[in-house]
Amino acid sequence: MERTALQVSIFGLLLAFGITQPKNDWDIYNFNINCTVTSRYATTIITSRVVNRKDESQEIEFHVRIPKNAFITKFRMLIDGQMYDGVVKAKEAAQQQYSDAVSRGESAGIVSSVGRTLEEFKTSVTVAPLKKVTFELTYEELLKRTLGKYELLIHARPMQPVKDFKVDVNIQENAGISFIDVKGGLSTGALADAITKTHSDQQATVNFYPTVEQQKSCESCGDEGMNGDLVIVYDVNRNRSLGDVKTSSGYFVHHFAPSELPRIPKNVVFVIDKSGSMHGKKIEQTRAALIHILNDLAEDDFFGLITFDSRVSYWKRELVQANSKHVKSAKEFARKIREQGGTNINDALLDGSRMLNENPRKGSASILILLTDGDPTSGVTNLDSINSNVMEAIQNKFPLYCLGFGFDVEFSFLEKLSLLNNGAARRIYPDADADLQLKGFYDEVATPLLTDVVMTYIGGANLTRTNFSQYYNGSEIVVAGQLTDNNIDAFVPRVLAISKNTSIIFSEKDSTTKSTDSNIQRVWAYLTVKQLLEKELQYSGDEKERMKNETLRLSLKYNFVTPLTSMVVTKPTKEKTEVLHKPSEEGPPPPESPSLVMRSPGVGSLPRLAGASPGLGGAMTKFHHGPVSGRSGLPGGKRLHGKMSQQMTRQHVLRTPYFRGTPDFHGYLHRPDSMTDISHDLIQEVAVDLPRRTFLTGTLPTVAVDLPRRTFLSGTLPPVVEPQIRFLLSAENQSLPLCFDITASTALRLLHVPSTGLSVNGALDGKRGFRVIVVHFNPDITITVNKYGVTANDGQVEQMIPWQAGQEETVIFGSVTVIKRNLEVDITVGETRLIILHHGSAGEEFLWPVLRQRPSDDNAGGILAQKPAVYEDVSTHMLNLKIKDQEVRVSRTTAADYSFSPAVIMPCWLTPAASALQSQLSDFTVQSI
Repeated sequence: MERTALQVSIFGLLLAFGITQPKNDWDIYNFNINCTVTSRYATTIITSRVVNRKDESQEIEFHVRIPKNAFITKFRMLIDGQMYDGVVKAKEAAQQQYSDAVSRGESAGIVSSVGRTLEEFKTSVTVAPLKKVTFELTYEELLKRTLGKYELLIHARPMQPVKDFKVDVNIQENAGISFIDVKGGLSTGALADAITKTHSDQQATVNFYPTVEQQKSCESCGDEGMNGDLVIVYDVNRNRSLGDVKTSSGYFVHHFAPSELPRIPKNVVFVIDKSGSMHGKKIEQTRAALIHILNDLAEDDFFGLITFDSRVSYWKRELVQANSKHVKSAKEFARKIREQGGTNINDALLDGSRMLNENPRKGSASILILLTDGDPTSGVTNLDSINSNVMEAIQNKFPLYCLGFGFDVEFSFLEKLSLLNNGAARRIYPDADADLQLKGFYDEVATPLLTDVVMTYIGGANLTRTNFSQYYNGSEIVVAGQLTDNNIDAFVPRVLAISKNTSIIFSEKDSTTKSTDSNIQRVWAYLTVKQLLEKELQYSGDEKERMKNETLRLSLKYNFVTPLTSMVVTKPTKEKTEVLHKPSEEGPPPPESPSLVMRSPGVGSLPRLAGASPGLGGAMTKFHHGPVSGRSGLPGGKRLHGKMSQQMTRQHVLRTPYFRGTPDFHGYLHRPDSMTDISHDLIQEVAVDLPRRTFLTGTLPTVAVDLPRRTFLSGTLPPVVEPQIRFLLSAENQSLPLCFDITASTALRLLHVPSTGLSVNGALDGKRGFRVIVVHFNPDITITVNKYGVTANDGQVEQMIPWQAGQEETVIFGSVTVIKRNLEVDITVGETRLIILHHGSAGEEFLWPVLRQRPSDDNAGGILAQKPAVYEDVSTHMLNLKIKDQEVRVSRTTAADYSFSPAVIMPCWLTPAASALQSQLSDFTVQSI
C-alpha cells in the first residue's frame, strides 16, 4: 500500500500538525508536558500519542523546540508495542552510523537548528494503518536567576485544537518559594481560566488544561489552535546570607544570592561599533538603547563612551561622574553617532581598558561593555593577538562583556574574548526589540553588590567554578562539587568577597542540609560540562584536548547531547536513520514557520520546494555540489565570520515540466528558463528500478532522489556542468558586495601591470580555489606557488621552499622579495604586494591570492585589479541592481571569502560575471599561465 504524508510538530513545548491531509485521517490520542523543578533544576518530559485513522500508512513528523541551555537526555518511540530508544554517542561514532546508513542506500537525515532562545529537534516515523505511535522526549536544564526571578518558558503553537492537552509543572524548593506567577500570552483571555496554581512554603504546582473551545477563543488563537507563550515565574526565599547548600549521595550544590547588601558604585565604559555595516536599524537601536541606559545611571556612577570604526573616537577621554549635566551631554553625543568605515576592535578595547585603569576608585566596580556587529578589519586583525592584547590590558581587574549584534559577527571570537576576561558574550538579535535586548542586558549588570567573590569548600573536591569577579543584584552564583570521602561532617562552605570598601565572609554553622534529591549529582554534571565547554574554547594544545576528553566522558556518562555528542535516533528497519546534534550559536536562526512535507502518489518522501506546485506528478532530483568561494570584503572592511564555510552549497535541481523553481541556500527563489544541467556520471547512476526513497552516490556528495518505483529518464542527456568557483567584488557605495561564478577549469589573468612588466596568472583547481599561481617579472624571474610549496627562479638559480618548513624563509631577486611564512607567501615586486594564502578545507588544499598593495599604474588589469563596484538597488517586485547603466537581475546569497584565513562567509548579490566585471569573462582568461 502506498504511503501518504502527515506532519506533526511540537514547538518549544507544543504540538503542531501539517495540513496536507484531511483532519479525520489522524488524531492526537493524548499530549502531556510534565516538568519537575527541584532546586532550580528542571527535568521536562514531553509525551505525545498519535493514532493513524487511515487504512494506509502515514509518515508522522515529531518536531520539538527546547530551551537553548538545555541538554536532551532521552528520546523514545513506542510503535506497535515495540520501544525504540535514541542512543547518545560520541559525535564521530554517531556520524559514522549516519554515514553507514547512507552507504547502505537507506534514507538518512541530520537534525540541527538553532533559534533565539530555543533549539529544535525533529524526527519522523511511518505509522501503520489504524495504529498508534507514542513520542517521548526528555531534556534537562539548570534555571538561571535573572533580575530576581527564574523563568520556565512554554511556547505553544499546536496548529490545531487538541482534545487532551495538559501541562503539569511541579516545583520543589527546600529554601521556600517566595512567589510564583504565570505570565505570557497564553495566560490571558479565555485561556486564563484553564490555569490552576497552588503555592505552599516549599512546593508549587501549575496546571494548564485548556479545552478545545478555550484553545480557539483566546486572543492569539483560532481554528489552528493556540499560538503563544506560557511563562512560569518564581523566586525562592533568601533568609541566610550564605545561601542554600544541599548534599546528597556524595555531591553538593550551593546557590548563593545574598540580599540586602549595599549597592556598589560602578565605573562603566561603553565601546560602540559605528562601522559602515551598522547602518540603518542597527545604529538607530543602539542609539536608543544607549540613551535609555544613560538615563538609568546613578549619580555616584562614573562612565565613558567610546565609538570606533577604523579609528577610535571619544565623548570624553576620561571617566566622568554621571551627574545630570554629563548625562545630558552624553545623550547628545549618542544621538549624533553615525556609521562609517571599518572595525578597529583592538584599539577601541585597549582605550576602554586604559580609561578604566587610569580612573580607579576605591569601593567601586568597573565594567567594560563592547557592542559590535562584525569582526576586526582595521588595526590589529589577528584574533589571537587581540585576545592577548586585551587580556594584558585588563589583567583580571574587571569583566569584559561582548555583545554581538546580528549574525555577521563570529560569535565564538566574542565568546572567547569575554571568557578570557571574566565576562560573558551575548548575541543581540536584529529584531524590532533589539534596543530592549541591549537595555535588558545592561539591567542585569547595572547593580553590582559584591566584587572578587571566592567560594571555598573544605572537604569538597571536583568543584565547578569558584571565583567570580562580580555578583549583581537579582542574579545567582551556583557551585557544585563532590564531598571528599562522602564525609558531610568535614564539609565547610565559605564565601569571601568585597562589599564596597569592606571585605566580608559568609559562613554559617550547620548551614548545609541533607537532601534526598537525586538531581544534585546531575546538577554537578550539568554545570561541569557547561564550564568545560567554555574552558575548551579558551585553551589550546594538550590542555584543550584534556578538557574535550573530560567533557565527552561526562556527556556520555550522563546521556547529555552536547557539542561533543549526538543522539542516534533508532527506528524500525528501513526507516530513516537520524542523528541529533547540539546546535551551535553560529549562524542565523531558522524560519519560524514549520516546514511542509508533500508526497506525490506513488512517490516516496520529498520536501516541497519553494515554487513547486503541489499535487503534480513526475520525478524530481535534487543534489548539492561543492562549496563556492570568494574574494574581497565588504565596504568599510567588514569581515563576516561563521561556521557555515563547510555547509554552504549551491543547489541544482533536475526539473520536470511541472517544476516552477527552487530556492537557493538562503531561500531566495530562482526562476529557471531551462532544465538545469546535471553531470553525466550522476545520470549514469540513476537505476531504472528504484525503491521509493533512494540515495544516489558518486563523485559528487550524496544525492537524494524521490521517484516512482519504475522510472526511466528519457531524452537527450543534458550537457555536463563543471563546478563553479565564486568570486567577490567589493562595492564602493553599498553594504553588500557583488559575487559571480567562474567555471572551475579556467586559467585566469589575475594581474597585469604594463609599466613594470609584472604579470600574475592562476589556474583554478576545479574545486575551491587555485591549484597553481605563477608570477612573471621581466624576462627571467618566475615565482610558482602550488600546494607543494614555492619555487623561485631568476633564470640562473632556482630555489624550492616546501610548505612543510616551519620557519620563515626569504628569497630576494633584485626588486623582487619572496617571503614564505607558515600558510602564506608574501611577494613584493616594486610597489606591488601580493599575498598567496594556502588553505586546507575538508581535506583539500588550494591557494587564494590577495592584492595587499595595488600598483599605481592606471592601466593595470586582471581580476585582482578590479576597482570596487558602484551600483544602486532599483528593485520593485524583482531583485534588480543597476550597475553603471545596466539593469541586472540578482539574487541574494553567500560566498566564502578565502582572502582571510580561516575563510569567512559573506552575504552578497549574485550577478553574471560580465555584469560584475563590466567586461566579458574572456578578457580575463589566458591560454597558459
